[in-house]
Amino acid sequence: MTTCDECNGWLNPALAVDAAVQRGDEILLIKRKFPPMEGYWALPGGFVERDEDPLHAVLRELEEETGLIGSNPELLMVMGEPTRDPRKHIVSIVYSVTTDDSEPNAGDDAADARYWPLQTVLDGKVPLAGDHMQIIKNWFNR
Repeated sequence: MTTCDECNGWLNPALAVDAAVQRGDEILLIKRKFPPMEGYWALPGGFVERDEDPLHAVLRELEEETGLIGSNPELLMVMGEPTRDPRKHIVSIVYSVTTDDSEPNAGDDAADARYWPLQTVLDGKVPLAGDHMQIIKNWFNR
């Protein structure tokens, strides 16, 4: 086990959340505004802040990146392969989240936010960041 002198403790992975939002046969994606993977599409999400419950973090990140108000987050999966993100070891909790039928508006660190037809995404026609294709395949058991 590796310890961290800077943080006076264990060198642990970072914790993130991702929101899986479906509208009919479409799924919500954001276009990353900043590196890493700038310009690639991903599920809305981000890091859990200190003293924040991941259930609250996923709704906060969804609203910050898309302007959509989410509700009823339900655990879908946890992704934690140590090399899934080039920055460092990041474990992401992926939640299914309900929203109304409003159109998303990109905000925060999203350059764009929109619904994409699921089949278009699964066909590889949308460049996805990191392991987000695997997340989507797991989500829909593909």
